[in-house]
Amino acid sequence: MSTRPRPRSWPTQVPWGVRALTGAVTEAAWKSKPSWYLVATEDKMIPPPAQRQMATRAGATVAESAGSHAIYVSKPEAVAAFIEKSAKSVSASASSK
Repeated sequence: MSTRPRPRSWPTQVPWGVRALTGAVTEAAWKSKPSWYLVATEDKMIPPPAQRQMATRAGATVAESAGSHAIYVSKPEAVAAFIEKSAKSVSASASSK
């Protein structure tokens, strides 16, 4: 058994369920549900302009933060604030109906 330390991301990586390979998607969730996108402006894997284009195509509410591809590691406070703001937006929208 290896005694090497595991990467910090290891606990967040979970195996796919077998049904994920055979299931059918009838409609993309982003077409009918609100979505948000946090652009990581220092991402070297997915260029920020590509992130913005994907977010716009999905009709997402977009925010930006200086951070790497793994922004949840490099800027956890920014990610948490973005999630909280998104959740409050959904909550306010649902209570006004």
